[in-house]
Amino acid sequence: MRLPSLLRRTPFRLTLLFLALFVTAAGSVLAWVYIASAAEARARAEADVRSEVGVLASLYRARGVDALNQALVERSIRGGPYLYLLMDAQRKAITGNVSESPIEPTEGRTVAQWSSFRLTDTDQEGRVRRRQAMGVEMQLSGGEILFVGQDIGDTEAYLGRLTQALWAAMLMVLVLGAGGGLLVSRNVERAMGRLNRVVHAVQNGDLKARAEVRRSGDELDELGAGLNQMLDRLEASMASIRHAGDAIAHDLRSPLTRMRAKMEVALIDAEAGRIDGADALQVALDEADALLKTFNTVLAIARLQSAAGRTPDPVLFDAADLAADLAELYEPAAEDKGMEFSAEIERGLMIEANRPFLAQALANLIDNAIKYTPEGGAVKLRARRRSSGEIEFSLTDTGPGVPAEDRERVVQRFVRLDNSRTEPGSGLGLSLVTAVVEAHAGRLTLDEGPGAYDGYGPGLRVAMVLPPALAAETA
Repeated sequence: MRLPSLLRRTPFRLTLLFLALFVTAAGSVLAWVYIASAAEARARAEADVRSEVGVLASLYRARGVDALNQALVERSIRGGPYLYLLMDAQRKAITGNVSESPIEPTEGRTVAQWSSFRLTDTDQEGRVRRRQAMGVEMQLSGGEILFVGQDIGDTEAYLGRLTQALWAAMLMVLVLGAGGGLLVSRNVERAMGRLNRVVHAVQNGDLKARAEVRRSGDELDELGAGLNQMLDRLEASMASIRHAGDAIAHDLRSPLTRMRAKMEVALIDAEAGRIDGADALQVALDEADALLKTFNTVLAIARLQSAAGRTPDPVLFDAADLAADLAELYEPAAEDKGMEFSAEIERGLMIEANRPFLAQALANLIDNAIKYTPEGGAVKLRARRRSSGEIEFSLTDTGPGVPAEDRERVVQRFVRLDNSRTEPGSGLGLSLVTAVVEAHAGRLTLDEGPGAYDGYGPGLRVAMVLPPALAAETA
């Protein structure tokens, strides 16, 4: 038979486990209390009886049997917890407050004999009671036998009442604990049920489902918040994948169409014998190279993003040398376009990074600045150490710039603004730069440039800010 789901929950099982441990511990304590209390009561009663026997025996030795008899009569009349009986050598009662000794006689006994026994009497209402008692029987020098005992029934009754109270308390704890366990299990089941419904909804394709966060600050809220963050990233990733797929299809349609047209022309010309089609094939190869470059860039971005914030294959080098090499490489291209290119590079910019990726990112920034700055404009490369110790690479141009509302969007994959559609490209340049910066635990910032230029402006300043090498910080 399958138990209800509420009883199968971990909180309820843990409650039962702790209740079982508590009952075991409480039972052990109860047993120890009872045994210790009973032993203490018996030890105290035995000590009292020994003391009383010692007094009576001393009286017998000093004054004889008549004095002992008189003392027992007085004690019996006075009352108390003690039991007295003086017998002759044939065990016939002489005096006392009990009619016979509860200790079985043993022939030839010369030493005192202790025993525990139960007394049978009737209360005021005529009910028969059996009460616990203990005593000692000893033979006196004249042949008489003296029995002295003590009624410990009141102590036993107290221990019994204490035991009943403890058992009742344990039973109450069990009931309250089981009820509390059911209540906690029900609340946890409800909370987990809400989380499970979100998981099932996501499994069925609903990426908009989110867990309810009660803001109680407990671990279920932490789990729900973490699940929501994961779903946010999953939804963003799926949207990015869909957008990337649409963008790839859109951006690759034109080069693939051109490639197919060129190859058809080459095939027709070759069949007609007019030309060998080498020029058409070269154009097709150029288009294929552009396609391969796009796919390689996408793969590079994916590799960087999969690094999860860890720099792939880092090496220690001076970033100033890298900036100087790229400035020297791109300066002729800027001069050919009729614009001013300048570089301001500090020395000793030690950084621990992936040099090829960092070079590609910096080259993309320089290439974009030259590409989108009109003729007669200016581009400036700057590499410096900030007051915080961070390494900054910045490109400032006098081109059309990027509107403030588009600066977050322009770094996404395959995003191209309207004013850049006339220029060749796939919209992956700044995406690769962003991926490189994030893989190096840095940040990318886009700000306004130096101002308007020939109707355009206000230009653009793009900065890569990267942490320095640890060795450089401690130097």
